[in-house]
Amino acid sequence: MGRISRLRYSSLVTLTLSLSLPPEPSALVGVLLAGWLYGRGVRRLWQRAGRGHVVRRWQVACFGGGLAALLVALESPLDSVSEQLFAVHMVQHLLLILAAAPLLVLGAPLAPVLWALPAPSRRAVGGWWRRLATLARPSVAFVLHSLALWAWHLPPLYEAALGSRGVHVLEHASFVLTAALFWWSLLHRGRAGYGVGVLYVFSLALESTLLGALLTFAHGPWYTSHLATTAAWGLSPLEDQQLAGLIMWVPGGVIYLAAALGLFGLWLKDSGQPQPVRTPDPAARTPAGR
Repeated sequence: MGRISRLRYSSLVTLTLSLSLPPEPSALVGVLLAGWLYGRGVRRLWQRAGRGHVVRRWQVACFGGGLAALLVALESPLDSVSEQLFAVHMVQHLLLILAAAPLLVLGAPLAPVLWALPAPSRRAVGGWWRRLATLARPSVAFVLHSLALWAWHLPPLYEAALGSRGVHVLEHASFVLTAALFWWSLLHRGRAGYGVGVLYVFSLALESTLLGALLTFAHGPWYTSHLATTAAWGLSPLEDQQLAGLIMWVPGGVIYLAAALGLFGLWLKDSGQPQPVRTPDPAARTPAGR
């Protein structure tokens, strides 16, 4: 009982210290800048086209939800506790990949961001985006996101991220950017993206299940950084890793499968809509001059 009481007291002290830590300025500045650009662009678009046109109200809500997910993942005590518990670190990763990234993409940010910029910058950014269009192909985006998912869970890179704030920021940025690119490649390509997206999202669900199972059934902890930090929360390093694996395996896999079913429903809906029929022009078959 004395040991349990000491563990609870230590956990309370650790949580209190985490609450008092300042937020990461780079993430906060990025979120504020993105919100300002998006809001400025939406206001300009609505002034020209009418409120709710071009960018709809639900898309604005989605983008706001994505920014909120970023703040919860990177600016709340979750970020500090994630350095002590791998399970919390996994929750942070899922927030970035499965909440923030798809919500930001559903917000259709390209047009608002372009309209928020001056005309010369708008043309430059538009040209830059066209040159990077290859990365927005589903196959390329899937490979990039899969590489990020697996690479950052390898012990050397994971330990490097915990040991260096700069590497930690790079880890989070790669998760958000590759996930956003992946969801963009599926959600903004119409019927083609919906159909092939079912296969790609299902494949990511299998990857999430496999990595979660490997973490859960490992005979020992993979990461040395948490060996001395989990006891304060009443967990052994192996129990912490098993909990992280279950979080990635079950909730993560369920979210991927729900997304695959949603894409499948959109694909069926689009497939059932009649295609416009082109009426042949009789004059096109009439020889000239007759």
